[in-house]
Parts: sequence; structure tokens; C-alpha cells
Amino acid sequence: QLPAGNLQLTLYQYKTCPFCSKVRAFLDYHGLPYEIVEVNPIMRKEIKFSSYRKVPILLANAGSPLQLNDSSVIISAIKTYLISKRNSLEEIVSFYPPMKTVTEQGKEVFEYGNKYWLMLDEKETKRIYPVKEVRVEEMKWRKWADDWLVHLISPNVYRTPREALASFDYIVREGKFGTVEGFFAKYMGAVAMFFISKRLKKRHHLQDNVREDLYEAVNEWVKAVGKHRLFMGGNQPNLADLAVYGVLRVMEGLEAFDDMMVHTKIQPWYQRMEEVIQK
Repeated sequence: QLPAGNLQLTLYQYKTCPFCSKVRAFLDYHGLPYEIVEVNPIMRKEIKFSSYRKVPILLANAGSPLQLNDSSVIISAIKTYLISKRNSLEEIVSFYPPMKTVTEQGKEVFEYGNKYWLMLDEKETKRIYPVKEVRVEEMKWRKWADDWLVHLISPNVYRTPREALASFDYIVREGKFGTVEGFFAKYMGAVAMFFISKRLKKRHHLQDNVREDLYEAVNEWVKAVGKHRLFMGGNQPNLADLAVYGVLRVMEGLEAFDDMMVHTKIQPWYQRMEEVIQK
């Protein structure tokens, strides 16, 4: 439990972005109050203060203002801060250094070292992860959510022109768009994303029917949680549960989400996640 006002948080996000949804799921579950700044995805003037041009960005003030980038870094750093009383948030963030790398497409991007690690001492580690396997499992599935599950969202929600239009209708409703801008974003965005989703399908070697990849991934997750645990974290969700839930949640209200609920075994776990986060 944090003393009131000890940690002031502002989240810069797009509501429908899976990485932003992951961060919200984490903050909500831990009962941390935060302000939201919805970023206009076209102009992005809300984040012009930042040289890092992606969302989510979390501004955290625990005595001095600090900018945290990358959803997994944000989650690991804040979780470490909640558990560890030794280090300042500033010191904790320094354990996740940004490193420039070049993608296969020749694009320069920032990668963050250690982003799935919580920076804890031996005693704290023992308390949170009683056995080593628990930590290894959590990190493995957090990485899986970022490296695989996230890439199944776009090809599924923009699978057909009709689904692409429904998705953009939702994006425009939930996002920060002007009236004219929203109209163009909805129709032009839907067309663009329909074709981009086909490119993504090829890039990630997905099956012709991309739903099959989604169903397989989701059932793989359910199997990993197993029949004898409520969550991967046991009786309470761990960071992997929150990451997977955050990613899947952005499809709510869309055809892909309804299909997933019908054709996979995810529903009981998903409902438990909803309940525990609302509490």
C-alpha cells in the first residue's frame, strides 16, 4: 500500500492499443490512481515533449518527475517500486537501459534491457517468487504476450473489410479525433489497415485463416495456466496474467473477440480476470 499522493502517475495512451491496455490492467489491478491523456494518433501533439514517439508513456512523480517508456518496462519498474523499499524510482528505471537496435527492415528502434525482470534483492525475490520456476514462467509468458500474442490482434480485427470498418468505428469512437478527422480516419484507416493486416499476416507467417492462430495461441495460454490454478500466479494474477488479459481486452466488442470466446477455452479465466481487476 502506498501513502496517498506518494506516486503521481499520468498515462499517455491510445485506448485501443494493446500495449497501453496492458499498462492499464496492471495499474487498475494494483489500485494505483492515474490520469489518462488520450493521444491523437495522427498529430500526436500530446507527446511532443518526448523524443520517444510511441505510446504508452508513463510520467511518474515520486518526489521528482520521471518518464517511463515501453509497456513492459513501465510494469516491471512500477512493480519493483511497489515491492522494494530500498531504491528510488529513478534508480529503478536506470536498471532498464534503452539500447538502439536495427530491425530486419533496417529501421532504428529502441529496445530495453532486462524489461521482464523485477529488480529485487534476494529476500524480496524469495517472497514474490518462492521457487525459481515461478519467475521463469512469468517472464516467459510476458515475453510471449509481447512477441507473439500482440501480433495476432491486427490481422484478426482487420481480417475482412467489414471487420476493419467495425474496428475503426470503435477506434474513432474511443480515440481522440476531430469530427472531420474521425470520418477520414474511419474509412481511410479501415482500408489501409485491411491491407496492412495482410502484410502482417505474411510477416508473422500466419495461417490463411488467421483466427486459427488466435485460437491456438489462446488455448496454449489456457493450457499453460492449467486446470488446478485460477491464474498463472495461483490464487491471484501475476504479471503474465495481466499482460495477456490486457492484450486480449482490446478486441472486446469486436467479432474476433466473440469468436475467440466461442471457439476457445479462455472464457472462465477471462471472467476471473475481469472480476479481480474490478475489485
